[in-house]
Amino acid sequence: MAKFAKNVDPQAVARRQAVNVMKQMQGKHIRSVRTVRNYEERLAIVARAANSVFQCGLRDLTVSQAHQYLTDRAAEVGQKTLDMERQAIQSMMQHVTGRLTPGQTLTVIKSEQQQNLTSRSYTPAQVRMICSAQTEPNALATRIAHAAGLRAHELYTLQRPGERAPDDRPALAEKFTDRTGERYTVMGKGGLIREVQIPVYLAESLESRRFDEPKQINDRGVNYTSCYDISGGNRWSASFSSASKRSLNWSTGAHGLRHSYAQERMNELQQHLVYEKALEVVSQEMGHFRPEITEVYLR
Repeated sequence: MAKFAKNVDPQAVARRQAVNVMKQMQGKHIRSVRTVRNYEERLAIVARAANSVFQCGLRDLTVSQAHQYLTDRAAEVGQKTLDMERQAIQSMMQHVTGRLTPGQTLTVIKSEQQQNLTSRSYTPAQVRMICSAQTEPNALATRIAHAAGLRAHELYTLQRPGERAPDDRPALAEKFTDRTGERYTVMGKGGLIREVQIPVYLAESLESRRFDEPKQINDRGVNYTSCYDISGGNRWSASFSSASKRSLNWSTGAHGLRHSYAQERMNELQQHLVYEKALEVVSQEMGHFRPEITEVYLR
C-alpha cells in the first residue's frame, strides 16, 4: 500500500506522477504534443483517484482498479472525456507499467452522465403500472431491476453466488439491511462482479425460468452468458420505455429504476443510519466504488 507524506498538496503529487509517466511515452510511443498534453491532464486526475481511493500510486493501478475507476467516472463525465481517460490509462499500462500487452485493451465503458442528468426515479406504483403493460418475461425483469438496482445488461448476468463469487471489495455490515431475499451476483461495467439481493418471491419466479444449460446472448455487440429465461439489455430497455409511455404517457428510461433503488434505499437506511453511512451502504449495493457517485442518483 502506498504511503503519502502529510502536508503535501495531493494535486501536485498526482500531477508529478502523471508527468513522470508521460516522459516515458513521449516521443517513443506518442509523438503528438497535443495527445501528450491531453493524456497528462487526464492521468493527473486518475492519479488523484488512485492515491486517495485505492491508496496506491498511478503506476501501481491494476486493470481491475482501472475498470472500477472508469465505471464510477461514467456517472460524472461525458463519453469523450471518459474515452480519453480510458485511452490514457490503457497507453500507460501497455507501454510503461506492463499491466496490459500492446494488443490488450481496457473495456469501453458507456457514459451515464446524460442519463443521470435527465432521468428521474419511478415510484413503486408507477413501476407496477409499467409491469402491467409488459409481457411476463419483461415484467419480471423490471421487478428484479427495481428491487436490486440493476443495469439493463446485468439482468443477463444473474448467477447464484455458488456459481460465481463476487469480487473482493469493501462491504459494510449494514449492506442489504432492512430487506430480505436471496443473494445473486451480477457482472457490471468493466467485468466487475458484485453481490445483489432479490426478494424471495422474485427469486422463486427467476428460478422457475432457469435454463437447463446457460445460453449465449448478444446484446449491442457484447456476448453474455445467461442462466435465466428473462429479458435484459436493449430488448428489455425498449420494452420498458414503450410500456412506460403507454401506461404513464411519459418515460425517463429503464435507467430511472437505478435512481428509484438509490432513493428508496437511502430513505430506508436513514431511519437508523446517519446520511454518510447510509450513502456508503447504498454505494456498495449499487457497485459504486466512491459514495459520492451515488449522490448523482439522489437528485
